[in-house]
Amino acid sequence: MSLAPQTRIGHVHLKVADLDRSLAFYRDILGFEETQRYGSGAVFLSAGGYHHHIGLNTWESAGATPPPPGHTGLFHVAILYPTRTDLGDALRRLRAADWPLSGASDHGVSEALYLDDPDGNGVELYRDRPQAEWPRDAEGGLSMVTRRLDLEDLVRA
Repeated sequence: MSLAPQTRIGHVHLKVADLDRSLAFYRDILGFEETQRYGSGAVFLSAGGYHHHIGLNTWESAGATPPPPGHTGLFHVAILYPTRTDLGDALRRLRAADWPLSGASDHGVSEALYLDDPDGNGVELYRDRPQAEWPRDAEGGLSMVTRRLDLEDLVRA
């Protein structure tokens, strides 16, 4: 049995140490809109008026530290941008905020920026290429790659 092809992951809810610090990143740098607050312990954020794509809360994590290396947990959350221009805009906002990248890759099927949020959660900002442009092997299967992403070309997009 397989899932319906329209199945999507709807949202991510992150435990954070400091709600205002996380809002400064997800709202003020990345550009998500605040849709609802739950007292002083949680806030929902979205793009385009959806009820929420990201939930942030301090219910069990106020003042906490990130998990140490070598432990289980979230590797990264991936945020899909609709166009290359939108991904370039995100890179410009990160640069204006002097926010460091931990990586940037061209995977053939997508272009991706990698960074950490204020709580050390991995964040991938990416855009997919049209499926007709995805690299394929001789049998027609996907042939993803990891190549250096030209950041200056992305900023010019």
